[in-house]
Amino acid sequence: MPEVNVRDLLEAGTHFGHQTKRWDPKMRPFIFTQRNGIHIIDLQKTVKKIEASLTAVTKTARSGKAILFVGTKKQAVEVIHQESERCGMFHVTARWLGGMLTNWQTIRQNIRHLDHLDRIATDGTYEKLKKKEVLLIEKERMRMAKTLGGIRKMGALPGLIYIVDIKKEHLAMSEARKLGVPSVAIVDTNCDPELVTYPIPGNDDAIRSI
Repeated sequence: MPEVNVRDLLEAGTHFGHQTKRWDPKMRPFIFTQRNGIHIIDLQKTVKKIEASLTAVTKTARSGKAILFVGTKKQAVEVIHQESERCGMFHVTARWLGGMLTNWQTIRQNIRHLDHLDRIATDGTYEKLKKKEVLLIEKERMRMAKTLGGIRKMGALPGLIYIVDIKKEHLAMSEARKLGVPSVAIVDTNCDPELVTYPIPGNDDAIRSI
């Protein structure tokens, strides 16, 4: 497993939390101090939590189960997309559709419909349709591809979900908890770490930290 150290986390700005007035008291054990009205996260504890998370992630991957990366805020989109694909896993970076986990069979039907739209886009069907009809189909195909493209090959519910910003991705967090899907998440000082199976205290707003 890759080594993680405090120096790297410091350079990435992982220690910067939110304004002290926006904190969640449940994050108290992970806060080192405050500076200029900003909470500073204890990176020694962050390292320990990262190590625990890496163990869980490695175990999930070795079992052959999927890991779903979720990050729709602008700072997270590119890195979540790149890193999920680099390790052969799956992602949601556009918008979390309600029921992506809890209504998985319907989502699978939507993915099959997207596969169908892709087929008719290349099998000559468009040549038999009016231009307006083609434009409507293409609009639907692009919309669905943007939302479902990162999970269309997932095949089954993930064995673990990784989330950036559990406040913004509260629907994903809620669905994972409801189904008992283990979660790993960067938990900033304004979040409740008890919602996450493997919380990682850290800055969830900085690209390098993510």
